[in-house]
Amino acid sequence: MKKNFVLDTNVLLHDPNALHAFDENNVVVPIYVIEEIDNFKRDLSELGRAARTVGRILDQLRKEGSLHAGVKLENGGSLRVAFTKRQLSTVSAFSTSHGADTAILAVALDVKEENADIQTVLVTKDVNLRIRADALGISADDFDSEKVELEELYSGMVEIEVSGEEIDLFYAQGFLPLSDPYYFPNEFVHLKNSANPTHAALGKISLEEQKIVTVTRFKDGLWGVRPRNKEQTFAMDLLTNDEIKLVTLVGKAGTGKTLLAIAAGLQKTAEEAIYQRILVSRPIMPLGKDIGYLPGSIEEKVSPWMQPIFDNVEFLMGISKSDKKNGRSSRELIDLGIIQIEPLTYIRGRSIPNQYLIVDEAQNLTPHEVKTILTRAAEGTKIILTGDPYQIDNPYIDSTNNGLVTTVNRFKGEKIAGHVTLVKGERSALAELASNLL
Repeated sequence: MKKNFVLDTNVLLHDPNALHAFDENNVVVPIYVIEEIDNFKRDLSELGRAARTVGRILDQLRKEGSLHAGVKLENGGSLRVAFTKRQLSTVSAFSTSHGADTAILAVALDVKEENADIQTVLVTKDVNLRIRADALGISADDFDSEKVELEELYSGMVEIEVSGEEIDLFYAQGFLPLSDPYYFPNEFVHLKNSANPTHAALGKISLEEQKIVTVTRFKDGLWGVRPRNKEQTFAMDLLTNDEIKLVTLVGKAGTGKTLLAIAAGLQKTAEEAIYQRILVSRPIMPLGKDIGYLPGSIEEKVSPWMQPIFDNVEFLMGISKSDKKNGRSSRELIDLGIIQIEPLTYIRGRSIPNQYLIVDEAQNLTPHEVKTILTRAAEGTKIILTGDPYQIDNPYIDSTNNGLVTTVNRFKGEKIAGHVTLVKGERSALAELASNLL
């Protein structure tokens, strides 16, 4: 049986194509959503671009029929724009302090009452609006086109129990035959001896050869950084593999995601000259939000947001307090053109060739914003996305549907992509304890 889906503003700003995401059901867009979206259409941001896309889609549909009466969609459903005739100020169940949200609720209630034999669902990413809808007897759901629970997120590693003899053979010849082909490309393996837990080995899946092969060892480290656990070893293998063009690193604070990415980038750029430069950004301001009319250059404007990057670079450069007093800083690498700091605001429309692009805190990006970044990669560019899905600052996404988690899920079967979930914190004993207890 068909359903009626009433869409909130944040759903369309999150994904303009949500208008076509409800199969053969009826989609209702309150006129108040259009009014709210109109406030964003002039923004030079992802919200602005989403608002303009929604406008173009609705305008195209308007040419095919009346939005008031309803327009047929290609998927078999229908779409109409609705408004409420209720006097909201006279209805005690509504709060007039919430303006458009209250009007959207009223439209959902109208649709429900007009179509008593069809289920009506309010679709919104606003938790509080879902609660208010439920209190009014309206079904409410979040919009999750591809929701991935973190407990089920692909970790990039699998444990395989083998005999001690097989582990010895693996060390001797550098590979083991892969008896089970049902693994992902570039998936890492922890070979365990059930009889002796200390007798183990690390490898990775090679689907082309149908083998478990050895992982790259980093005895000398990268710019003085050596892996401290198996996950960091796996991450370094991906970060230094020139055939892997997309690397996703997920982990809590202090697991070394950013430090490893920058160290590998410096190795590949400054030492091996594989890439022209390291391009680094952090979407503290969500992709597209302008950096404002602050004085100074772009680097000076974004400097407060990029300080964690500068800290990691200075650590890798071995800059001491006395060096800082003498004027040394991460600015040296910027002046040499080895590292470039750039806000994501202006990335749309660019083509980025032969660069090592690191996007830190990528959990604050929507899937659409990550797509914008990945589609900028020209020939020879490698992209690293790092982040902690448990630390979401963007109000329109959560730990299950952000751009980082979605990218991990969609690219896990691709040969040019690799993923590692880092588990153990290595920043300090205090940082690890705080991450686990607080």
